[in-house]
Amino acid sequence: MKKFRIGLLPRIVIAIILGILFGNFLPTPIVRLFVTFNSIFSEFLNFSIPLIIVGLVTIAIADIGKEAGRMLMVTALIAYGATLFSGFLSYFTGATLFPSLIEPGAPLEMVSEAQGISPYFSVAIPPLMNVMTALVLAFTLGLGLAHLKSNALKDVARDFQEIVVLTISGVILPLLPIYIFSIFLNITHSGQVFSILMVFIKIIGIIFLLHIFLLLFQYCIAALFVRRNPFKLLARMMPAYFTALGTQSSAATIPVTLEQTRKNGVSAGIAGFVIPLCATIHLSGSTLKIVACALALMIMQGMPYDFPLFAGFIFMLGITMVAAPGVPGGAIMAALGILQSMLGFDESAQALMIALYIAMDSFGTACNVTGDGAIALIIDKVMERKKS
Repeated sequence: MKKFRIGLLPRIVIAIILGILFGNFLPTPIVRLFVTFNSIFSEFLNFSIPLIIVGLVTIAIADIGKEAGRMLMVTALIAYGATLFSGFLSYFTGATLFPSLIEPGAPLEMVSEAQGISPYFSVAIPPLMNVMTALVLAFTLGLGLAHLKSNALKDVARDFQEIVVLTISGVILPLLPIYIFSIFLNITHSGQVFSILMVFIKIIGIIFLLHIFLLLFQYCIAALFVRRNPFKLLARMMPAYFTALGTQSSAATIPVTLEQTRKNGVSAGIAGFVIPLCATIHLSGSTLKIVACALALMIMQGMPYDFPLFAGFIFMLGITMVAAPGVPGGAIMAALGILQSMLGFDESAQALMIALYIAMDSFGTACNVTGDGAIALIIDKVMERKKS
């Protein structure tokens, strides 16, 4: 008999619902017990963030860097440009629409210490390095490994990557529903649940519409290069879109994305190179979600969200997203470091970011992989012109 498994998204939804229900009647000592769990889990999460960055980004950059040639450079530039475009599209749309939809002044500190609730005890787990040190170390090691002839150090880096992936999949993600349950238990206990849920619904609706616009825009640009109908090109990629909705993984969807990209007329060689590469470096949908959610939570808290601040965040996020594919929930995990260091997100804001992101994880992944097909069309045409 097949073992029945509940996916991460249903578990997060159940955790949110139970947190809201139980928050209405659980006594303060029980709520305080969950606040204690959140305190310890937050410390562990902060300890893990630099390790996640080093473990995932190092190998991702090393694997990208070893592929020499013009095609790699062109693909990487287009993918990074598409990711930046989605980030700035999300920022400008959110900065225009969110202030009229979100009422500022819901302090998220109340989530971690609602009505003065403090943990029974706390355990300090200082991280081994700060986030910027981890990023610079990952870039330095990744670029260095890409040019080494020996594979000894790269094998060590891959083993460390495996440890990080196992930590995420075996510790962080299984405990995440309890963490989210505790957050919403505390939010309900403090009487903030309705306003925050209304914000969630508004944000999710706007981000879904932005995903549709982004895909249409990407395929209109690709259609200009190949001089074909963008709607037919996009329609042919729908099997990849719906496969990604189910798998929630860019890597798991690669075979379908490859097949549909070839059906759109991209040569097998170009598709075989671009699609797996873009599954690693092109995360327009994920970037769009993270920027929109971060902006919404900052407006909710009354924090400044000026353009120079978000411009730097988006440029850094585009690079950090390289670490995300292949790990469930990897994008938001990789982004936690710069959310903390550049935007000043505390543990409560990070927890709500995780909840928001997971709620839309399937749609972001589907947007990423479907956009890969548009990039493959452009690369195919560009390389064809270079040859002629």
